Amino acid sequence: MREKLAGSGIEIGEVDPARPLEEQVANASALIPSMARISASVIAAAPLLKLIAQFGAGLDGVDQAAAAARGIPVRNVPGANAQSVAELALFLMLALARRLPLHRRTFERRLVGDPPGTELMGKTLGIVGLGATGRALARIARATGMEVIAVRRHPGADADADASWVGGPADLDALLARSAYVSLHVPTSSETLRMIDAARLARMKPTAFLINVGRGDLVDRAALLDALRSRRIAGAGLDVYWEEPPDPRDEIFSLDNVVATPHLGGTTFESLDRIATRLAALLKEYLRPDLPRA
Repeated sequence: MREKLAGSGIEIGEVDPARPLEEQVANASALIPSMARISASVIAAAPLLKLIAQFGAGLDGVDQAAAAARGIPVRNVPGANAQSVAELALFLMLALARRLPLHRRTFERRLVGDPPGTELMGKTLGIVGLGATGRALARIARATGMEVIAVRRHPGADADADASWVGGPADLDALLARSAYVSLHVPTSSETLRMIDAARLARMKPTAFLINVGRGDLVDRAALLDALRSRRIAGAGLDVYWEEPPDPRDEIFSLDNVVATPHLGGTTFESLDRIATRLAALLKEYLRPDLPRA
């Protein structure tokens, strides 16, 4: 980011995560949060603030009402990490299909060729949310020979050539019942909070896997833990959690039908470069409008 702002006169500072943000933003003209929450109290503590630019797509950590009350624009960079998130979702699916958590014990027993896994080809992938990451996963999954079905807020809003069927929110139960893999790609809202609860997990096949690369609170943690323990579903691939960073002692990480990654779906060198490039352009636009546009 610093090199992308070279010569612009815009300085980048870093915050101390051990101290409250409210104590560190008095001189800030812009805030670039990643996982940090930009609350009303943080915004109130920044009298010079002109811009909040999210490092990524999700804006659920920003108090947008408080920003709007001050006339402060809130921007993000949607789609910049879509390919990276989609590829991680595919990785989680492959890891579950090939039973990655069991491989260590195979090595310990000095065996080869065990455990047997399954192929993705011919399986049905249900994607919940067809934004940038959902569409990217649909494209990748279709190339592996999977059937792709999906639900989205506004079905028919545009062409979804990589999905053989697209329904609306009311069709979620039907998608769960049909899918071998269910991948979540929606933000948290009043409609999606804990949308995957005990009743919804019961709709899934006992051979099905749940993938969550969206937000941790899309899923009821207690219900998922119970479904995984009892094998009511076959397993889960998780990159987002109910608290972040998650507690490494959480029982869910000890289960042999769970593959977990530390919320790094969008963290690749390529996606970070795309995000930094677009954020640098935003900063120049709002903080240095006198500079010539590229």
